[in-house]
Amino acid sequence: MLKNILAMIGALVSVIVIIGAVMFGSQVSKLDSGALPAYMDMFGTVLETGNAAEAMILEYKVDEDVTNEDVAESIYALTEEANMRITGDIKMFTEENAKGTEVKHARIFSLCSLQIAKVFMNYSPHYGGFMPCRIMLIEFGNGDRILYTMDLTLMIHGGQPLSPKMLELATIVQASMTGIPARAAKGDF
Repeated sequence: MLKNILAMIGALVSVIVIIGAVMFGSQVSKLDSGALPAYMDMFGTVLETGNAAEAMILEYKVDEDVTNEDVAESIYALTEEANMRITGDIKMFTEENAKGTEVKHARIFSLCSLQIAKVFMNYSPHYGGFMPCRIMLIEFGNGDRILYTMDLTLMIHGGQPLSPKMLELATIVQASMTGIPARAAKGDF
């Protein structure tokens, strides 16, 4: 049953791509070669989950033996290793009586490479809306802990191709924003 549903979703997405290519072919040809696959991945997640935010976020499950403070210390150390700066650390709240999938603890770490941020804001101030990059630590009432961060694929490949230098800088930030939470979830320094 699930296989049939996914096949139907795939067929629907293919039809949408074909219609889009016919309607917007000349404009689409100006986009980065990774734009359509990135939008299709996002759209597939939206169709599957109904949640647009989920389609734009990466998740990293925190190992059971890693404490919340271990995660925080790891994020600080790895941010420095990546030549980035912590620009904010906010403990949003703790709800001791949270049950099941209710959020028990939420903390947001804001990270930025100031030099790279300046380049992107000079290119387009709209990139400022993505800054600083964030990693959120969520602990649920059932004890599960997840690190969430934004998937930067659309920022990098969702429009016209970036210049080689900007692509290089964006790739550095993307590698940091996937590497830091992946390693912090394991308590890595």
